[in-house]
Amino acid sequence: QVQLVESGGGLVQAGGSLRLSCAASGTIFSINVMAWYRQTPGKQRELVAAITSAGSTNYADSVKGRFTISRDNAKNTVYLQMNSLKPEDTAVYYCKVLTTGGVYWGQGTQVTVSS
Repeated sequence: QVQLVESGGGLVQAGGSLRLSCAASGTIFSINVMAWYRQTPGKQRELVAAITSAGSTNYADSVKGRFTISRDNAKNTVYLQMNSLKPEDTAVYYCKVLTTGGVYWGQGTQVTVSS
């Protein structure tokens, strides 16, 4: 089993920055893709950014140029640096990890951007 612990959410003013972290622990064979999703009430969870084990990245159009995803394979940790935050970035952010043993989700961390 794999456990994911997220941290770094909070309240920030528009234009500010936050850095989210997600650390994986437990029985980990091989982590392929690590990703961040977000969800607001009444809407489907959407992909924000993803990164493969080789370092290839993919971003939602709405965050390109503002958010940066990175990972530390030695620590089984993925980060999301969020700059120039906008009120529309307000959501619960979830970490998702795809391993050879299955797919795992974090518990979510709230990000609130005030105008």
